[in-house]
Amino acid sequence: MIGVDIGGTGIKGGIVNLKNGKLVGERVRIPTPQPATPESVSEVVAQIVDELCAREGAPEASAPVGVTFPGIIQHGVCLLAANVDKSWLNVDIDALLTERLKRPVEVINDADAAGLAEVRYGAGEGVKGTVLVITLGTGIGSAFIFNGRLVPNAELGHLELDGFDAESKASAVAREREGLSWEEYAQKLQRYFSHVEMLFSPELFVVGGGISKRADEYLPLLKLRTPIIPAKLKNEAGIVGAALQVAQHHKIAK
Repeated sequence: MIGVDIGGTGIKGGIVNLKNGKLVGERVRIPTPQPATPESVSEVVAQIVDELCAREGAPEASAPVGVTFPGIIQHGVCLLAANVDKSWLNVDIDALLTERLKRPVEVINDADAAGLAEVRYGAGEGVKGTVLVITLGTGIGSAFIFNGRLVPNAELGHLELDGFDAESKASAVAREREGLSWEEYAQKLQRYFSHVEMLFSPELFVVGGGISKRADEYLPLLKLRTPIIPAKLKNEAGIVGAALQVAQHHKIAK
């Protein structure tokens, strides 16, 4: 199954083995076009899918494709585009990409896709109850998963903390912008995760995003009731989750 992950700086795609969540062969990455309009991005997605389909053992030409997008997605339509080009607002991305690729396409929020992948194949595998996957990057993405089932579009990065949008103070980009040490950044994260813990009492926090590679610098500094661990699938989580979601939607996988 093919999954494509649309990001602010790069668009990545790969063929996913749904039995183990591993990529079959190397992933394909193309820089995100600027401006990142629906038309320009859809062309890059098509280019990636064409390249993957040319490989030996690729899914058949009519097979559906899963795609992630960094915004709120409801019934394939972008309802909120906080960190992407505003021309995406109210665009039916499912319809746009289905028309461009000439095959069924299912779009899912990027953090939701990462959450699905981590719970099926990664750090949250086998955990019952509520698992919250939090991605720290340009903003704060989140996936709310209960007993293995996704509750979509849980935008926990937009919770208000101390009068501010949480992601404006606790995202990875906020750390860089304010020049915070790991200890100072951990204090911001402590406020955020304590608040989320109080609201939802999860069984597990899984922390993803590029900054999760440095998790040992800040996660041990947090004091929570809830176990908090780094994501396992790293930069492949979006691709894997997109492929898993479309396979479940089309009943190709459970």
